[in-house]
Amino acid sequence: MSAPLQFARLHVVLVAARNPLNIGAAARAMSNFGFRSLRVVNPFEPSFREARSAVGASEILAKAEHFHSVADAVADCTLVVGTTAVRNRELQHPVHRPEYAARLIRKRLRTGGVALLFGSEKFGLSNDALSHCHWLVRIPTCDENISMNLGQAVAVCLYELIRDSNLERGTKQPDPATSVELERITALLLEALHTSGFLDRRRVNDAEDRIRRLVRRLHLPARDAVIWLGILRQMLWKMNAGKEADSGVAPAPLSGGRRKKTAAVARTPRRESPE
Repeated sequence: MSAPLQFARLHVVLVAARNPLNIGAAARAMSNFGFRSLRVVNPFEPSFREARSAVGASEILAKAEHFHSVADAVADCTLVVGTTAVRNRELQHPVHRPEYAARLIRKRLRTGGVALLFGSEKFGLSNDALSHCHWLVRIPTCDENISMNLGQAVAVCLYELIRDSNLERGTKQPDPATSVELERITALLLEALHTSGFLDRRRVNDAEDRIRRLVRRLHLPARDAVIWLGILRQMLWKMNAGKEADSGVAPAPLSGGRRKKTAAVARTPRRESPE
């Protein structure tokens, strides 16, 4: 299942939230990380109306679902997870760190809906709200200030959910260079090494094989292969032109940036690329 579809099954549930800035920050964190389903239970209505102007989160807030009870808000979910700072409360639930909790939630999202509950800024989740939870998440904080801002807590929990490598939503990787392009680079590089005298000083029997393997270890994308071909042709032209100038012979124009072909070049089909 693709990440966006899977994330659609996660519902962030704010229970009795009162601060419009915190509500807006929670919705913005959802927008940042690609989550769209916000449910609110008995919010302080003036604050919720004020929060709807939150930058980058107005659509999420406008589409938020309102419920009168936690039971109604989580009725369609197969897993309900609460958040807590613990404090001095005696809890009857397993408590997990966010990174471990995220793995459990991702697994459950493959088959059903998951509710992630956050309590009010002042008191957290009530015992009644906690009774609907299967287990709890606690973000580790220092003892001097264990309670986090609501928006920050939402951001931390959602970040842990999206940072799994299997759900990474990075930019599309560029197309890799073809074997033909890599062979052309190999041939030009060998020619440049011969022309510069590098291989004369370091004679090895398998120079061509070594250079070919070296080029392939670079994992060049196709767009970079074009640049490398241009660089090597220009280098060869300069080196060959310099040799002819020293001998008093006018430099001859190079065919495609080369005066001579190595055996590797002769075996490799040529494909011109724009530079």
